[in-house]
Amino acid sequence: MTVSDYFIISNAAVLPGWILLAVLPAWKWTRILAAYVIPGGLSLLYLGLMVSDVGAFSGGFTSIDAVRQMFQNEWLLLAGWVHYLAFDLFVGAWEVRDAQRLEVPHVFVIPCLGLTFLVGPIGLVAYFVVRAAVVRKLPGMEPPTSHRVPRSRMSAPPSKP
Repeated sequence: MTVSDYFIISNAAVLPGWILLAVLPAWKWTRILAAYVIPGGLSLLYLGLMVSDVGAFSGGFTSIDAVRQMFQNEWLLLAGWVHYLAFDLFVGAWEVRDAQRLEVPHVFVIPCLGLTFLVGPIGLVAYFVVRAAVVRKLPGMEPPTSHRVPRSRMSAPPSKP
């Protein structure tokens, strides 16, 4: 298969996840597919691309010129694209889970999903704005949702006489 074939397949692979997040956010398979299966599969593809091209490129991450030189290798350019696809979908799935947990109406989340799909970080910022407007708290400011007590704080159960 060519780099173009992998590009087309990767782009098509994320669409079901995005559609499920927008249309069926509460369906149990949406979380499994959009947060784990599809990003996980893309991550494996990314790993394969990176391992197969180790040493086959020049450039790096030390300057913009080095990054430009690295991405002249079309397989590494594809790897970079797959990286974005996987992470953006994972972030979109988090946005939906977080909104459900905080009871943010899904109609407000849908535009954020569209932006996250198209322009990643801008969609995340849009979700933070929606979240703050509806919940009046930014991530990390709300009380923890877990009722579990850390093991270090647990005491032995009282003994019976």
